[in-house]
This record gives sequence, C-alpha cells and structure tokens, in this order.
Amino acid sequence: MIAFIAYLFGSIPFGYILVRLFRKQDIRQTGSGNIGATNVARSGAKGLGIATLVLDAAKGYAAVAIAIVIFGEYGNDQDMYLSAVIAGVFAILGHMFPIWLRFKGGKGVATGVGVFLGIAPKAVGLVLILFLAIVWFSRYVSLGSIVATAAFPFLAWLLYRGQTSPAVFAAMCIAAFLIIWRHRENIRRLLAGTEHRLGEKKQTEVRV
Repeated sequence: MIAFIAYLFGSIPFGYILVRLFRKQDIRQTGSGNIGATNVARSGAKGLGIATLVLDAAKGYAAVAIAIVIFGEYGNDQDMYLSAVIAGVFAILGHMFPIWLRFKGGKGVATGVGVFLGIAPKAVGLVLILFLAIVWFSRYVSLGSIVATAAFPFLAWLLYRGQTSPAVFAAMCIAAFLIIWRHRENIRRLLAGTEHRLGEKKQTEVRV
C-alpha cells in the first residue's frame, strides 16, 4: 500500500501542470520535452522552474515522511527505514513514469533530492557540496547530478550505519541507479563532448 501511495505522490507532474496553468503550453513540446524543473526554467519560465523544483522535491520528501509515520508506530527502526527507502524508490518511479502522462515523465533528480533529504539529510548536505563543486568547475549540470546521485548511497551508509542494513543500502542504490539511468542520453553526450554547458546557448534543441 505504501508503495502505491508513494508512486501516486511521485507521479504528480508539477512541471506540466504549472506550465499548463500559467503559460497555456505543453512543456513536453518545449526544449528537451522533459517535465522537470530544468526544462521548465529553460523554456523561459524561471519562476515556474523554481516552483517545479520545490514541488518535485516536496513530493519525494512527503512519500518518505508518510512511510516513516506509518511504520514508525508499528515496526522497529530498521523496518521503518527500509519502508521509507522503498517509498522513496516508488516516488522516483512515479515521477519518471507518471500514469497521468502515459508513463512519460522526468529524470527524477528533484524528486530524488526530496527522497534523499527525508532518508539521510546529512548525506544530502555533502552531496549538494559535491554537486555544486562539479558544476562550478565543469559547467555540466548533468555531470554534477550523476556523480552526486552515485555518491549518495555510500555517504548515507557511512553516516547512518546504525539505521541502515544491506537491504536499505540496496534500495538506495536502486533509487540512485534509476536517476542515473534516466541520464543515459546525457552520459552519451558527455562522452561525445556535445553536452550542453551551464550558461551556454544551445545551437539546436535536442529532444530526450
């Protein structure tokens, strides 16, 4: 049940809804076609992009928080933590494959941040520093997102050893893998040297 609830939370397409409401446009027809905060901002609606970022993160955090409240009353800490991580995985899946948009959603970074914040806030602080450092030096937002996401399970494991178990670590790795997998086109472009850099004007729009 908690997995289904978490999926429904994650599947709320805030980027699509906000652009429809305030700009009367379909964000899927703009830029990369992604419903996430980055594409919303690049469409020229920076305010809506920030709102999308916050709301997408909030739905991931909410899914984890609900699982903690429900299982915190009936299970031990290990069970509660595992339930929270599983809820997080399904919230991310909901964002990536929303039932409302024929299962075509975003890459899950903002939702993942909300999930990770609910699970291991200390690790998120370190991951954020890593993300900002990579973006600062490389100017690649996608590279920062990929590396920071990959680092999260290991940092969470180190910082929350008393609360984690092999099952919890595996679930966190699955969540991180899903986000990285959704960046596979970005990875190809990074390897080819054609990925868009922060602050660089696109010559052509690539739909992913």
